[in-house]
Amino acid sequence: MRVHEDGAQRASISRPARLVVLAIAFALVTALGVANPSPAAAAGKKVVIIVGPAGSNTANYIYNAKRYASQARSYGATVVEIYSPNATWAKVKAAAQGAKVLIYLGHGNGYPSPYGAFSRYTKDGLGLNKTAGNGNYNTKYWGEYYVQTYLKLAPNAVVILNRLCYASGNSEWGRANPTKSVAKQRVDNFGAGFLRTGAKAVFAEGIKSAAYILYGVFKTGRSISAIFRSAPSWSGAYDFTFTSTRNPQYRAWMDPYAPSRYYRSVIGNLNLTATTIRGT
Repeated sequence: MRVHEDGAQRASISRPARLVVLAIAFALVTALGVANPSPAAAAGKKVVIIVGPAGSNTANYIYNAKRYASQARSYGATVVEIYSPNATWAKVKAAAQGAKVLIYLGHGNGYPSPYGAFSRYTKDGLGLNKTAGNGNYNTKYWGEYYVQTYLKLAPNAVVILNRLCYASGNSEWGRANPTKSVAKQRVDNFGAGFLRTGAKAVFAEGIKSAAYILYGVFKTGRSISAIFRSAPSWSGAYDFTFTSTRNPQYRAWMDPYAPSRYYRSVIGNLNLTATTIRGT
């Protein structure tokens, strides 16, 4: 219902009646969770956090995801959380539209891997619940085709892939470490679909917290490369960069802490600043 705010109508309501009306309106707005929208929310700074089914690790991933959610909200962002066992493609696809930051924790299905030929329908995307409400071992992979075709993130968006195998170049636990060539292909392939969604940077943190990325995006004017270098786990002893084969307009930067230990990477426009990302 639209309320007309003309002077005659305001004057016709007594002060006690106005107080009652205001109290009721405040209660309704608070109950709906839309009171006092933050400046960041008004500017469209939307963060979507997804935890896919990860077996026995799911609870720990959700714990970390909630910490990211709290951090992002403290910066004034609007946060949408989607967690296994209800992290289906339909929910993720609907929520992700227009996201300024997309964070995914879960299983990674990358390439090259021991699991056969490349498939754009299953590789280098998101591992989500095949059906809702059926546990944390109920996984279906939605590959780069679905990511680049159906997800439309905000311009200059940032994607954060946390705790995944393959995304930062790494192998699965218990398997042989990759060669440098294989690790580079994995980073390039995992970033390819996401960099066609509106995103301009894809960070991958295989084992450490990604909190520094959120801080860099929302609270600094740093470039993507400076944000990557600001990580508490930054090594720099074996780091290297290369031009993407899949998206030649972009570059990748990898920071192994030891030879063949590829757990940190970023790919995209490394000169893009957080100020541009935020649009402020």
